[in-house]
Amino acid sequence: MNSRLTVKNIQNLSKICPVEKIQLYGQELVIIVKSKRLYDTLTLFKYHIPYQFNILTCITGVDYPNNTYRFKLVYDLLSIRFNIRIRIKTFTHELFGVDSCDQLYFTAGWYECEIWDMYGVFFKNHSNLKRILTDYGFEGHPLRKDFPLSGFVEMKYNETEKRVINESIELCQEYRTFKFLSPW
Repeated sequence: MNSRLTVKNIQNLSKICPVEKIQLYGQELVIIVKSKRLYDTLTLFKYHIPYQFNILTCITGVDYPNNTYRFKLVYDLLSIRFNIRIRIKTFTHELFGVDSCDQLYFTAGWYECEIWDMYGVFFKNHSNLKRILTDYGFEGHPLRKDFPLSGFVEMKYNETEKRVINESIELCQEYRTFKFLSPW
């Protein structure tokens, strides 16, 4: 691990920016912060001289429906100057919003829209928060663990009526083929 990014340095840094937990997995440092302090933590790691995490490589969402704060957001940061990575995690609920970091990291805009579309986590002060992977009239968030898999309607264009129609979805098993001869 880089000498600039040690657990002791992060603990000293936690006096400036409160950190809930610090974890070390091999050479990978993981920091867990409260969602209210996420933007401040990201700002600190981007602009603090010994760290300079100028690149946000990914934001990932995970759904734990039985937890009070059911959504975990994971921010992966990269420091090109020191060739180190850090992972910042936070937890939130569907009723609370998380401060957007799209003004801090320009790549965050896409990831936050994707998490909003798939999980329903709202990002406050986002410059253009919208659905990007589902249809305009889509109801729900498909990557939530409690998202129903059947019972909805399907929209399709009917050539004879020359318009878009709604039909119930029927999931039948008749057309599935099971080939047990192949070892794969």
